[in-house]
Amino acid sequence: MLDIAQAGDADMSHVTGALRQARVQLEPWILTLIAWILFAAVPWLEGGYGLSWDALNHHIYLGWTAEAQRFDKDFLGAAYQSFQFPYLYWPVYKLATSGWPGETVGIVLGGLHALVVPALWKIANACIPGRAVHDTMMRTIAVVMALMSGVVLSLLDSSANDLMAAIPFVWALAYSLDKRLQLAGFLGGISIAFKLSNGPLACVLPVLWLMNSERPHWSRLRDMVVGCLWIVMGFAVVYGYWGLVLWRYFGNPVYPFYDEVFAPLRSLTGWSR
Repeated sequence: MLDIAQAGDADMSHVTGALRQARVQLEPWILTLIAWILFAAVPWLEGGYGLSWDALNHHIYLGWTAEAQRFDKDFLGAAYQSFQFPYLYWPVYKLATSGWPGETVGIVLGGLHALVVPALWKIANACIPGRAVHDTMMRTIAVVMALMSGVVLSLLDSSANDLMAAIPFVWALAYSLDKRLQLAGFLGGISIAFKLSNGPLACVLPVLWLMNSERPHWSRLRDMVVGCLWIVMGFAVVYGYWGLVLWRYFGNPVYPFYDEVFAPLRSLTGWSR
């Protein structure tokens, strides 16, 4: 009888552990679905997106530029913002010019914004790895707090792409905590390509790689060098075409920044406007 009772307890423990593991595996996807619904609810309840002056003259214009460069037609069409990486603005431009209802646009853009949620959960899970219900609640609260910042909330009824530009960087942080440095570096490079101002933030990634106490010092240094090379690769793959466009028109792949730095290269290559 004792053996039967012990076997029953073992089976029950196994079932409980399996259910707990299944719950944890479903956590990020449930949170992502909830976030998507909430993100989409804002423009849905407001009856659509309002196209402000900035949206029409900056965001929509850059989306237009993504399809066909206009540097030989317009002079500073969106002021110096004309030279920003334009492809993140393309979804808003395409949705607006295709005549989709504002509510549908909210669902699409809400889904794009919700891509940050699994990464936030991975970061929370690395900090709170427990499998109890209390740990699930703490991870959920951590994700909610991350999404409750004023920057995020201000974007839910806006055509701005700041959150989309940040998503690769948040995933880079998440994969850094998972010790998947090549993928983290590549995504860090993509985040810089999306928005050059993410560059200073990407300096955090090598610091995280060096803090891996599970590996000897020389391995950490090697990981940092390899990760930085992947950052360069991610940036080059995503930003490369746009950089070539700016070089062709202005002789500077990050125009208008650091124009004097590229002056010797223009002279060396014989580039001229």
